[in-house]
Amino acid sequence: MESFYFVVFACLAAVVSVMELSKSDKDRVNTSSAFNAFKNNYLVVYSLMMAGDWLQGPYVYYLYSQYGFGKGDIGQLFIAGFGSSMLFGTIVGSLADKQGRKRACVTYCIAYILSCITKHSPEYKVLMVGRILGGIATSLLFSAFESWLVAEHNKRGFDQQWLSVTFSTAIFLGNGLVAIVSGLFGNLLVDALGFGPVAPFDAAASFLAVGMVIILSSWTENYGDPSESKDLLAQFRGAAISIASDEKIALLGAIQSLFEGSMYTFVFLWTPALSPNDEDIPHGFIFATFMLASMLGSSFASRLMARSSPKVESYMQIVFVISSASLLIPIFTNFLEIPSNVRGGSISFSGCLQLLGFCTFEACVGIFWPSMMKMRSQYIPEEARSTIMNFFRIPLNIFVCIVLYNVSAFPITIMFGMCSIFLFVASVLQRRLLALAESQKPKSQDWTTMMERNSEAEPLAV
Repeated sequence: MESFYFVVFACLAAVVSVMELSKSDKDRVNTSSAFNAFKNNYLVVYSLMMAGDWLQGPYVYYLYSQYGFGKGDIGQLFIAGFGSSMLFGTIVGSLADKQGRKRACVTYCIAYILSCITKHSPEYKVLMVGRILGGIATSLLFSAFESWLVAEHNKRGFDQQWLSVTFSTAIFLGNGLVAIVSGLFGNLLVDALGFGPVAPFDAAASFLAVGMVIILSSWTENYGDPSESKDLLAQFRGAAISIASDEKIALLGAIQSLFEGSMYTFVFLWTPALSPNDEDIPHGFIFATFMLASMLGSSFASRLMARSSPKVESYMQIVFVISSASLLIPIFTNFLEIPSNVRGGSISFSGCLQLLGFCTFEACVGIFWPSMMKMRSQYIPEEARSTIMNFFRIPLNIFVCIVLYNVSAFPITIMFGMCSIFLFVASVLQRRLLALAESQKPKSQDWTTMMERNSEAEPLAV
């Protein structure tokens, strides 16, 4: 069965290579040299930021266990990270609209570097501080950089369609190639060179520091709401009004929360799903295979978004249905194969089927990210982009915390079934979003007018 991993990896690598090399003029977007320079600068920074994130992922749990902490203590550390992203990260991320997106990106670098430094301490309280800082950094990573990119792209007068080029390439590199290289580099540091489980965190801090220097030296500042009178509470209120008053934005937030919630749950579940009897599986190699599948998805998305038809809102319905079906495979294989009581061994036949299904899901993830970025750039008002994007992450973080807290309380098939249902609901909501997009022309919201009307409706203080 060991050869099965290499066959899957080789097939995915071949398909990705063919997809990239066979792109025709219809699959490419003609851009200017000025845009290419702007895009390449952003891609270098984004790749460094993602390298700093991916280097840490495979070794967080391992490092905590090496310090002698049990599953309960480690689970609390992980919950603290997601809780921090929900509470503190939402506030800090929303400040990006007011205080500047470039400053928010620099804050991400500083917070994550400090989080990496805490990994040198075996003290639980210090590690908890590191998780809190990491949660804040995560919120900034998934809001501030995209907000800066969209605002700067529009400020420089580039074609709106060119955004899809940056989005798809960023996911192809940052969530694909960089993830694979980071996994191999981390393995080199820890196992081959014997530097220990803290080494990937030191390497991550170095990449983040380099990226921060590039940001400080080459990026200009941009803002959401430039008015000086708006405080953070007013910014939150305005974002809530924007979501409540525009069904498209509300649908977008619900779709994102349902998909990402299922995605993060999958991250926790794929290992026990593939090795229910402690089968010997190559976790790092499987992770690299998943990232290749994600690269395949992002490459396919770049082709779709380079054309005027089909619309993003249209093909994402199909993507959500396929992703829903792919996570049903662990449930079906549970009935196809009688569970074995023999511990260890190689991956089972049902495990092989599940691996193929999981690769399909990861390909859907690769399509999801650039497509969701494209829809957010169309529907979310510029004045509160970071604030609204962080609002979207609140239900996501609540959901992940609940799953982490109860991950051992339900059978794994129930968890996969729940994720499949969520993804199917996302496809239904996506269909509604398509109907609204076709019946209404995109309208840019007058943020200032909306905020003024809201303030006039409030009673005056005496």
